[in-house]
Amino acid sequence: MSEPQPQPPVWSRPGGTWSSGTVTASGVPSLVPPPPAPDPPVAPARTGPEQRRRQLLIFGGVAGLILAGGLIVLLVLTFSGTGNPFRDRASAPTDVRPPLAQACPAPTSSPGEQTTRPPAALPPVTGARTVDQDAGISYQRYGAPWTTWDQVWKAGTLEVPYKVGQHFVTETYSGGQYHASILSAAVPAADNDAVTLDLRCVGRQVAADVRAEYYPQPNTLDPIRDELTTLGGRPAYVSEFRLHFKAAGLTATEEYSGVAVIDVGKTTAAVLYVSIPGTHKQFDYVVEEVLESVRPL
Repeated sequence: MSEPQPQPPVWSRPGGTWSSGTVTASGVPSLVPPPPAPDPPVAPARTGPEQRRRQLLIFGGVAGLILAGGLIVLLVLTFSGTGNPFRDRASAPTDVRPPLAQACPAPTSSPGEQTTRPPAALPPVTGARTVDQDAGISYQRYGAPWTTWDQVWKAGTLEVPYKVGQHFVTETYSGGQYHASILSAAVPAADNDAVTLDLRCVGRQVAADVRAEYYPQPNTLDPIRDELTTLGGRPAYVSEFRLHFKAAGLTATEEYSGVAVIDVGKTTAAVLYVSIPGTHKQFDYVVEEVLESVRPL
């Protein structure tokens, strides 16, 4: 498609017209411009309250933007810094005291006030002795069928570490071996460097742990002895009891046990545990005899 050719401009004069390139008369042509476009309407000027309202809206918008920006900066600094109030607070220090120290705070009374009877004169010890250096005690040692305990037994919730003593197997059944035992251990029972123990509380905790963790469940208990006393001239708590129970394949249905907790003047208490199954009642005397033979090192 070709483009249209431009047309020559038309000039006007009085009484006729002139075309481009054909001027032969002496008159001077005049160019007649088109009439001018009308001026756009002018909006009336804002005055008075309307103008002030507009200014307030503008100022308010600017102030809102500034405030929003400030809040964003503040939140960024707060949540990224150590001053974050919503940051998880540091956990309270974990109680690292031994379980017995947590359960049995040190008493306010002196150790001597906890005993129910004054210590008697101690007879001299004779014969073979089992010595537990960690526990800080020694006690009577027996011949056959008793043999040296050569394991570390940390049963129960308190995990008292029995690693010194004697035992013998009374029977073997589907659950393993059943033992008569004379075992001792040292168990942390005081706060930090304190050497005063709440013997009644500690002793009952240990005895309860023995019943709950060392024997078939459920079981019933016949109490025999539960008192503060002295062993080897040292403050002590003694619990003696007979438990009744049943377990599949186990011949023994009862056991005579003694648990002693002895204050040896350290942050640890000495624990002595003696157990005689009902199938071997001829050894019941050992419970009392071993307890009375205790001496501090």
